[in-house]
Amino acid sequence: MINVLVVEDQQMVREAISTLIGLDPFINVVGQAEDGNSAISFLENHAIDIVLSDIEMPNMTGIELAEAMQKSNTNLKMMIMTTFSKAGYIKRALNAGVYAFILKEAPSEQLVNAIKSVNLGKKVIDPELALLALSDTDPLNDKERKALKLAGDGLKTHDIAAKLYLSEGTVRNYLSEAISKLNAVNRVDAARIAQQKGWL
Repeated sequence: MINVLVVEDQQMVREAISTLIGLDPFINVVGQAEDGNSAISFLENHAIDIVLSDIEMPNMTGIELAEAMQKSNTNLKMMIMTTFSKAGYIKRALNAGVYAFILKEAPSEQLVNAIKSVNLGKKVIDPELALLALSDTDPLNDKERKALKLAGDGLKTHDIAAKLYLSEGTVRNYLSEAISKLNAVNRVDAARIAQQKGWL
């Protein structure tokens, strides 16, 4: 039996996916979580083989969840499902040790087969998505990305500095570097560009 945790912020979608994959006799949906933070809390108290997660969620995204899992639990296998085939998302997910990248519009049979393949230690990614991941290089480093994401959320420099435990001058430097790397007009424009590319 493959024990799965489904992580998706939209309740109807989360329940539908859980029901669909749970119809397979070899898959047991142990639980559901609405975001990365909830998933981490659930994982502390339950034995899971595979985490099947959306990317874009509040509080903690699917990629941030994958990065956290990579640091803390090497036995768990992570699968990403999304409606977005952005090159930046795919590359960051693969770098975070994600085993599979599945588009939500894929047939349920394909998702079930992917879960079984991942459980055997195989990687599953659509060839077109793999090519897309190779086509665009993310120029941002992790600190620039975090600062830019908060700036894109509308936070001011001093608020960003407080959240990241940095000085305001350091934050300004990170944002300036990000703006320069993305050939953007300002921090808002840089955040928009990075968001479109899937780099945030």
